[in-house]
Amino acid sequence: MSPSVPPLRLALAQSSGTPGDVRANLDALDTLAARAASCGAHLLIAPELFLSGYAPEHRSPKAGVAGSRYEPDAPPLAALALERAEAAAELGALARRHGLAVLAGYPERAGSVTYNSALLVGPDGAPLAAYRKTHLYGPYERDVFTAGDRAVVQAELRGVRLGVLICYDVEFPENVRAHADAGTEVLLVPTALLAPYDFVARSLVPVRAFESQLYVAYVNRTGPEGGFDFVGLSCLAAPDGTTPARAGAGPELLLADVDPALLAASRAANPYLADRRTDLYR
Repeated sequence: MSPSVPPLRLALAQSSGTPGDVRANLDALDTLAARAASCGAHLLIAPELFLSGYAPEHRSPKAGVAGSRYEPDAPPLAALALERAEAAAELGALARRHGLAVLAGYPERAGSVTYNSALLVGPDGAPLAAYRKTHLYGPYERDVFTAGDRAVVQAELRGVRLGVLICYDVEFPENVRAHADAGTEVLLVPTALLAPYDFVARSLVPVRAFESQLYVAYVNRTGPEGGFDFVGLSCLAAPDGTTPARAGAGPELLLADVDPALLAASRAANPYLADRRTDLYR
């Protein structure tokens, strides 16, 4: 990304939508896209599993009943899964309608397995990148999903090289450094960060941006769902160690600009990537 490239305006859609209702979530995303486009955004990013909900089939155990399990409250997540072509058609139509790129998380049905996926489509509606989460978090995700096996997925948008990870993936420094080595300039991370791990959003994500000298757009769910409690705190973390934009705990459409000049200046001032002794690490 040349310093002469114009800033890329991001819209970070911090929301949990309506768990268990894909159509309602597509409609919500359409409304968010209209708002984002009216604010000059070039890219709208929705959280992890936004189209389905993170755990739509579950609600909290019965209060006061020892050993009670989650009770059914919606169709199981696998029943809400979309084939990639279906997701691409829905997101593509939405992107074309509003003239901006869109990235959204969804459960991807592929044959007999389900992936925790994110799909990026361009402003013309064409698919740009498809990523499957490689590091599944906890027994719930490992029971429901199959892990992806491709570490670095990238796309170009308005002269900026974008990369995609999902939630837990960004907590592994190797993942982010692999993107830096591959030339990623803005790392897009749909997430579902739970309480009490708010330090991940507050501290770890900005450190990842600084140590690998790239922007990280971290977009979280918010509020309770299925016994989980999502902390919000979506942010854009910059390569100079700052956080130009930070959401609170509730639903919010956060606007933030990626500045190519700042990225170039930060990489010149903080030459971590050039100064590494990779001959020692192996």
